Amino acid sequence: MKKVLILSGAGLSAASGLRTFRESGGLWEQYSVAEVCSVPGFLKDRAKVLKFYDERRAQLAGCEPNLAHYTIAKLKKEFGEKIVVQTQNVDDLLERAGCEGVIHLHGFLPEIRCEACGHVQNIGYAPINGQICEKCKSPKMRHNIVMFGEQAPHYADLYEALQECEMFVCIGTSGEVLDVAGYTRYFKISVLNNLDASRIDKFFDKCYTESAVTAAPKWESDIRKFLQGEAHENDNL
Repeated sequence: MKKVLILSGAGLSAASGLRTFRESGGLWEQYSVAEVCSVPGFLKDRAKVLKFYDERRAQLAGCEPNLAHYTIAKLKKEFGEKIVVQTQNVDDLLERAGCEGVIHLHGFLPEIRCEACGHVQNIGYAPINGQICEKCKSPKMRHNIVMFGEQAPHYADLYEALQECEMFVCIGTSGEVLDVAGYTRYFKISVLNNLDASRIDKFFDKCYTESAVTAAPKWESDIRKFLQGEAHENDNL
């Protein structure tokens, strides 16, 4: 069975108004990764880190899915298990677009996790202050986001997809965290969609250098051709 891995990063949600880390004026200019996205930073100033993620949830509440999110949701609904949807993003915009079975490789912003028993619960866009564990009633709750210095359990799903899928569609990621350029060797066909040209373009069979919103109909067409048997290898992409 032909299968397609759609792997997305911050560029997928940028058009929805979510601030990204690496863009001009982005979050990295306001915050240090060591301060808010690492284990040492969390141990040093827990309140600062939790406040940072409270702000991210509050921002997310005011954002809406864009055409690229809806396109992925439509493909997943139509082709089912032939489409594997994985994202580095921690937002819920794919889910709000109607996409089921999304694997969030780095965690999920609407969720918090109990540090006492490990229970995960969804608080939507509410602040974490005052939340207690539904299971053990502990007040020691944290964001359910993978920080630098922690293991990402869903990477096992990513490695499985690299082995099972034949087409790779990579949307809105620089390749700084995940080696998406190296992943291309696992696939018969690879498509990249980033807003700007980058060092990783040469590793992909096809590149759309534009926003995920304007490119969505193009990579949707590529996926349909592949799954419907109209494209063989990368000759007809």
